[in-house]
Amino acid sequence: MADTRTIITISRQYGSGGRYIGRKLAEALDIPFYDKEIILRSAEESGISREIFEQLEEKPTNSLLYSLSLNAGLLRGGTVSPELPLSDQVFLIQSEIIRKMANQGPCVIVGRCSEYVLRDRSDCINVFLYSTMEDRIARATTYYGLPLEKAKEKLAKMDKKRASYYNFYTNLKWGQAENYDLCVNTASLGVDGTVELLQKFIETESRHPKKA
Repeated sequence: MADTRTIITISRQYGSGGRYIGRKLAEALDIPFYDKEIILRSAEESGISREIFEQLEEKPTNSLLYSLSLNAGLLRGGTVSPELPLSDQVFLIQSEIIRKMANQGPCVIVGRCSEYVLRDRSDCINVFLYSTMEDRIARATTYYGLPLEKAKEKLAKMDKKRASYYNFYTNLKWGQAENYDLCVNTASLGVDGTVELLQKFIETESRHPKKA
């Protein structure tokens, strides 16, 4: 169907259940789910080791010289210069992989500024998932194995890391509602309730394509 919004990007607070919800949503819609697969494909196509992608993921460069504004052409499919800081190379390579995945058809993509990378497309639905601190701590201790006394500190650290990365490469504010089509408190609905809400939202929004 022409101009149907079937590419779903998910940004999320650490501990909100975003990755798990994204996977369940992809299963419910019977479409591909991309998270760590982005790292694998980026490593395969670039020749840069997977370990480097994992180490530099969500770590912005400290160099203002190589800000995103100077690399706008690269984000649209140009060649990544080896003179760029490695963190910038990682971001640009992953961005190109995200575009390729989106071009292949309907999918769910988690993180990595994907909603910004795909901002020129009219077939995307961009979601931000957040939760209460109590719910996030419970998830972090239950599923991530974090000690209770360190959970809150870890959550704050990861949120700050993601916000810095996003803010640096997009010049937008991470988690700000106007940057997304839908923001959902996963503590209110739970995992299954959030997946159900997203399915209904996607179905409704697909009938009203947005302009690129």
